[in-house]
Amino acid sequence: MTRIRTLGYLLDEALRLVPEREALLQDDLTLTFSDLDRRCDQVASWVRDAGVRPQQRVALLWSNDVRYVEAMLGTIRAEAVAVPLNVKLGDDALGYVLEDAEAVGILAHPDLADRARQLGAATGRSLWTATPPDWLQAEPRFPRADTDPDAICFQPYTSGSTGRPKGVLLSHRGQVWNADVMRRWEMIDETERALVSAPVYHKNAGMTLKIFLIGGASVVVRPGFDPVETIAAIERYRCTYIGGVPAMFRRLLEAEDALRNHDVSSLRFATAGSADVPADLLAAFEARFGVPIGNGYGLTEGGPDVLISPRYGIRKLGSIGPPIPGCKVRLTDPADPGREVAVGETGELWTKNPGVTQGYHNLPELSRERIRDGWLATGDLMRRDADDYYYFVGRKDDLLNVGGENVYPKEVEAILRQHPAVADVAVVGVAHPVKGQAPVAAVVEREPGGLSGAELTAFFVQRGPAYAHPRRTLFVAALPLGATGKVDYAAVRRLFADPAPGQGGPGSDPGDGG
Repeated sequence: MTRIRTLGYLLDEALRLVPEREALLQDDLTLTFSDLDRRCDQVASWVRDAGVRPQQRVALLWSNDVRYVEAMLGTIRAEAVAVPLNVKLGDDALGYVLEDAEAVGILAHPDLADRARQLGAATGRSLWTATPPDWLQAEPRFPRADTDPDAICFQPYTSGSTGRPKGVLLSHRGQVWNADVMRRWEMIDETERALVSAPVYHKNAGMTLKIFLIGGASVVVRPGFDPVETIAAIERYRCTYIGGVPAMFRRLLEAEDALRNHDVSSLRFATAGSADVPADLLAAFEARFGVPIGNGYGLTEGGPDVLISPRYGIRKLGSIGPPIPGCKVRLTDPADPGREVAVGETGELWTKNPGVTQGYHNLPELSRERIRDGWLATGDLMRRDADDYYYFVGRKDDLLNVGGENVYPKEVEAILRQHPAVADVAVVGVAHPVKGQAPVAAVVEREPGGLSGAELTAFFVQRGPAYAHPRRTLFVAALPLGATGKVDYAAVRRLFADPAPGQGGPGSDPGDGG
């Protein structure tokens, strides 16, 4: 275990070794590690003076801004539990989170202060709201407490795409362990500089912040993702690393004018994750940017990082890599969790590591169902090869039974992406009058109008099992994305709700409906 025992003091090693090195940069604002530490103390002082007691919940309502980091670490430093809010959720969903967490206050971005006050008032309880001008007047020194490393420090909520958002209980020990292991596995040191443009309240960008800051490296925070501005920022700040979801990397590759006009040679490596990443996208990025790009896998309640391609050594495009050091994993038969599957077989991933959630807030039955003897059932289906590298197959819930045959939508997508005219694709299951369930595909063409559903069906059955071919193809300009930039599969399903399968319609092609 690292010497840093609690998440609120994530900066300890950097403060000892590189106190005046740049930690966070945003436009014209630069904070050194000393600056950031002082501001964290001010947040902690303000939170404690507001009457917040240890283990009480404080919500964070932030768009992308470096001050989110001081709000988060300062809240945790005061021994409270930070609850990051997804600002793209509606007020009803955020109100539910505030009520479920029993939050006592909200630390907000200045532009979101009015919304924070309205959300707090709607709960019917006395929630205070504070912004940076409030806490920057507080005492710049906060007495350090001897905090239990197994205490809860962070309570993010899952997206709630399959129901109400669920609060995930994460400990100091687990969060610091994961950040420290990842910085060593990826060999992050003080010479690195990350660019963050994904939402800071999401685990993808949130873990980048923790991994780089714990290693004494710096992070550039952008207000949001725009491919041209991202490429310009790589040149301006001489960034060495960029991470994000697949849709972001596709848009970077499409920004040819910006790539020609800006120097991105400072980049050393990149990582794509939080969604299935096609091997052709990874290969295209490496060819255009001239740097390695890894693929990783994690989940909010699982570490969060579990598997990732190593920065150096054996790398396999299409694989999400081996387990990170200290993380146990196993693949079990979905029908018989007591049986581990063999190499090459598909099974559900279970993981056990110090970062696994202690449970779901106020959901004891779900906690017992998902966590057994410290092992977390992820609900994700994977297979592994003889080198212990893992390959994502799909969600257990997405598995389709097509006339008695198992069909994995991700494997259907992988075959369709091999067609040279397909730029992107999302496959979901719908009801079928004969087969019970059947796959359908939303397809983005490289050049609109050049494909038909029948052509894709013929292409597929030459390369995959006939029973798995999409029964309907819908051609779209772009795949719908969720708040974190991942494909919104619920929205994809809604695309097929009308017209009914087999009826065709503008931009659609029934293909082979058998």
